[in-house]
Amino acid sequence: MTSSDPLSIQPLVLDQVSSSGAQLAEFSTTGLVISCIVLMILLLISALISGSEAAFFSLSPADKEEVKNDQSKKASFVNKMLSRPKELLATILIINNFINVGIVILSSSIYGSIAPVSENNKVSHFLIEVTVITLILLLLGEVIPKIYATKNALGFSKMMARALYYLNRIPPISWIRAMLVRGSSFIQKTAGNGKVRIFSGELEQALALTKDDASEDKQRILEGIVKFGGTDVRQIMRSRMDVYAIDIDSPFEELMEMILECGHSRIPVYEKTFDQIQGVLFIKDLLPFLGKAKTDWKTLIRKPFFVPENKKIDDLLKEFQEKKFHIAMVVDEYGGTSGIVTLEDILEEIVGDITDEFDDDELIYTKIDDNTYLFEGKTSLVDFYKVMNIDEKDSEVYMSIADSLGGFITENAGRILTSNEFVVAGNLKLIVESSDKKRVKMVKVIKQETQTQK
Repeated sequence: MTSSDPLSIQPLVLDQVSSSGAQLAEFSTTGLVISCIVLMILLLISALISGSEAAFFSLSPADKEEVKNDQSKKASFVNKMLSRPKELLATILIINNFINVGIVILSSSIYGSIAPVSENNKVSHFLIEVTVITLILLLLGEVIPKIYATKNALGFSKMMARALYYLNRIPPISWIRAMLVRGSSFIQKTAGNGKVRIFSGELEQALALTKDDASEDKQRILEGIVKFGGTDVRQIMRSRMDVYAIDIDSPFEELMEMILECGHSRIPVYEKTFDQIQGVLFIKDLLPFLGKAKTDWKTLIRKPFFVPENKKIDDLLKEFQEKKFHIAMVVDEYGGTSGIVTLEDILEEIVGDITDEFDDDELIYTKIDDNTYLFEGKTSLVDFYKVMNIDEKDSEVYMSIADSLGGFITENAGRILTSNEFVVAGNLKLIVESSDKKRVKMVKVIKQETQTQK
C-alpha cells in the first residue's frame, strides 16, 4: 500500500485527535484548579478587608489612646489611617467592591465549567449561582470576619494597617477615593449638617428601655440629663432664708467672722435689705489684706449677675460658661431677691449631690418610723420628693408654685397654719409642728394607707 492511500493516513489522524483531546482535558483541569485557588485567595482578601472596616471603626477611646502611646511601627500606621477616617473608609469600600466583583465573575466561570448551561437548566443554573455565591460571599467575606475583627479590634487593626496604607497610595485607588471623598463632602454640605431633633419624651422612652441594663448611678445621671432642660432656676436655687450675705456697711472684723462661720468662697453683699444686692465678694480677693488693721473691702466687691426665677438651668449653664460666672442672684417678678443659684447647684441636677467639707452630710430630716417623717419647713420640695420617693408627674396634687414644704402647706391652706393644724395631699398628711407669724418651721409627714380628704 502506498503512502498516498487514504486508509493509511486515517490511523495517524485518529492518534493526533486523541492526543489533542487529552491535552485539552488536562488543560481544562489545570485551569479549573488554578481558578479555585485564585477564588480562595480572593475570599481571604475580602475577609481581611471587611474585617478591617469593622476593626478600625470599633476601636474604643481606650484603644485609640493605647495606639497613640505605642511607639511600634504597626501602631504608627494605625494612627496614620485613623487620622483620615473618610479616606480610610473610601479605600476599604473601593478595594472590597473590586474584590467582590472578581469573586462573583470567577465563581460563575467555575460553576459554568463544572455544569454547563443548557436550554433545560437556565433558570436553575442562575438561581444556584446567585444563592450559593451570595451565601459564601456574605458568610466568609463579611459576617465571620467582621464578628472576629470587632472582638479583636486593636490587634486586627495593627495587622492590616500597613497593607491598607500602601493600597491607599496606588494611583487608580487614590483617584477613585479622592472622587468619593469630594462627592460625599459636597452632598453633606448640600444636604446640611443633618441634625436630628429629639424631643424629651422620646429620650424618656429610650431611657425606660435601658433601665434594666444601666447601673443605678448611670440611670440617675441619664434621668438628670433628660429632665435638665425642663428645670427652672427656682426649683434648684437656695432661698434667701438660707443664704449667707453681709451688709455693705459691716466692718472688716464682722466680715471675717462671717467668712469663718459660713465657709463659702463667694458671699453676696447687700445694702440695707437683701433685695438691694450690690455685688458679690470673692474671698480670695481678701487674701492680700489678711493681717492688716484697716481694709476697705468694699472696693473688692464684684458686679452681681441677676437671673429670673423661671429661667431654664440649661440656658443658665451656657451663660455661666460664656461669662465665667459661678454664682447668680435670683430675682422674682417684682425685682426682689428670691435667693441665689450656683454652678454647683446646676451640676448636682445631673451628677447628684456634690458634698464638700463645708456641706452637711445629708438633708436634715428625721425618720420616726416607716410612715412618719419630720422635716423643716424650709426643706425644698425637690429634696422632699426625693426623700419620699415621689414623682412630680405622678399626680397633679404635687404640682405647686411653692419652693419649700412650708410654702406648699401655706399655699394649700391659704394661710400660715399653727401647731397641730394639717393639710392632706394625696396619701400624705402634713401636720404643722411649729410655726410663727411669718412661716412654718417644722412639719410632720405621715404616709396614709388610703387618701384622706381635707
